[in-house]
Order: sequence, then C-alpha cells, then structure tokens
Amino acid sequence: MEKVEVSYGSDPSGLVWGYLFGVTPEALAVDSAAALAWMRDHAANNPAQFIWLHFNLSNAASEKWLTTHANLAEEFYETLHTGSRSTRIELAEDTLIAVVNDVLHNFSFEESDISTLWVSVARNVVVSARRKPLQSIERVRQAVRQGEPVRSSVELLIHLLRDQADVLVKIVRDAVERVDDIEDKLLADRPTARREDLGAMRRVLVRLQRLLAPEPAALFRLLQRPPSWMADLDTQELREATEEFSVVLSDMSSLQERIKLLQEEIAARVSEETGRSLFILTIVTVLALPINIIAGMLGMNVGGIPLSHHPAGFWIIAGIIATFTVVAGWLVTRAARRLR
Repeated sequence: MEKVEVSYGSDPSGLVWGYLFGVTPEALAVDSAAALAWMRDHAANNPAQFIWLHFNLSNAASEKWLTTHANLAEEFYETLHTGSRSTRIELAEDTLIAVVNDVLHNFSFEESDISTLWVSVARNVVVSARRKPLQSIERVRQAVRQGEPVRSSVELLIHLLRDQADVLVKIVRDAVERVDDIEDKLLADRPTARREDLGAMRRVLVRLQRLLAPEPAALFRLLQRPPSWMADLDTQELREATEEFSVVLSDMSSLQERIKLLQEEIAARVSEETGRSLFILTIVTVLALPINIIAGMLGMNVGGIPLSHHPAGFWIIAGIIATFTVVAGWLVTRAARRLR
C-alpha cells in the first residue's frame, strides 16, 4: 500500500489522519479512500492488521462518512450526542466505546480548555473523533509517526490513556509550582495572589478530576468480561493504565486541599487586616469625640457660653480637650490590651 502523508487539517471526509498497522514494522499513513478500500477488502482476512482513523467532528462530513462506511456500534453515535461526558470505557456489540476527556494544546487552567474525545475500538478498526485539537491524542500520533510499535487496537487505547496520564502529571506539576510560589510569598508576607485566582485554579482541578476519573462500575464490568478478541495482556495493561490514572487523580486531590488551605490563610489575613483597620478607625473616632463634642457646644449661637469673655478662655478649653483626649486614649488602649 502506498504511503500517504496526511495534513493536520481534515480532508473532505473529515479525516484528520489515518494509520494502518501490521503491514510493515512501521505504521502506514493512509487517506480516507485507502482506508475505505482496506476495510472493504482486507479487514476480515487480516486479523493481525488494524487501522486507526481520527476524525474532526467540526467537519460536518465526518459523521456522515462514519455512518456510511465505518459500521460502528449505535452506542458510539449516542455518546456523541446524548451521552454523559464522564470518562468511561464500555463494551457494546463486541466493541469498546471510550469517552475520554482531555485538555487542549494551549491549556491555561481555564475550564473551557477541556474537551472530549470519543473512541471506538474493535479488533481491526479504531475510530477516534474530537471537535478541538487535544494534547493526548496528538502525543499518540507523534509516537506512531516516530515508529513506536503498537501490538493491537487495544494497546492503542492504552497508549492514549497513559499519554493522558502524562499530560495530567504535567498539569499537576505546573499547578504545584504556581501554588508553591504563592505559598512562599504568603509565608514571606508578600502575598500577590487573590483568593479568586486560587478559587479559579481549584475549580479547574475539581472539574478535571470529575471529568477524567474513569467510571469504576463500567471499567469493572469491562475487566471482568472483556471482548473475546481482547488478549489477556491487553486486559492487564488496561488495568495498570487505569491504576496510573488513580495515582494522578490522588495527587490532584492533595493539591486541591493545599489550595483550600491557602485560601483559608489568605482569608484569615484579610480578616485580620480588616479588623486592624477597624480598630484604628475606632481609636481615631474615640480620640476625636471630645473635640467634636466641645467644639459643637461652643459653636452654638446662644447666650451664656462659658469663658467667652475670659482672657485665657481658649487655653482653658484647649486644656480640657487635651485632658479628655488623654483619658479617652488611655481607656481605649486598656480595652485593647484586654481583648488581646
């Protein structure tokens, strides 16, 4: 079969790339016409070979081509339109249907940077589809282009899960670096992060954990009753890949707790600063109270104001005000010491 290079953008059928495994030591890149010819003439007669087709669902022709030529299980199309977005792997008509949530290439800790990949895995045909370019599936493609051997169609799915775990590890590391920097500045009394920023990061991590954690019930059913064509080695590696996921998700949970503690620490410091500001404002108000009261009384335009004709009246009033201010300051300071 002739080797064909496929561009990153999808062709008229919506195919982004296609690879045929088992013909040569390295996978052969194929276009939609070559893939259709192989599925029609060779798929049933070559159990050691399988093909991987990756589609862009933003191209309206993708689903039409799949419906006409790919002979996929109905459950695959249901997950495209009405299925839950939670990560899971299910068995339908002797085919594995996987819903995998992944992050975009330019992931920046925004909730909108998470998208979904749908995968159908049969013995001879693997179909993956997405609406936006995703990191993990691109890592699998780069590995295939570099000549990494892929033994079976299930191993391709396992490769995807492990690459996704690697992407999550990098996301967790980046988040840990950001949290460490915020924590160091907080301990050095140079806080620069706001609670809202930490809250946004925590929400993204929670959403990642909720979407990426594989559904245990569906996975348990699959591992207990795998399809007949699935090798024991593939079943074991699939179990190990999901365990790797569990480790990453556990680290993500620990990071969420750290962010929560930092939020509480920042909130406590803000509350302390607010209390200190209110205390200072209270002291100023109390110290200014005698001045305001006496100034208000002496400013009334009525007869009988004391010391109005006394030659030292100003200094007498100033002394009275100073005395009241000193006494008020002493009382406030004493009350503050008791509160501490």
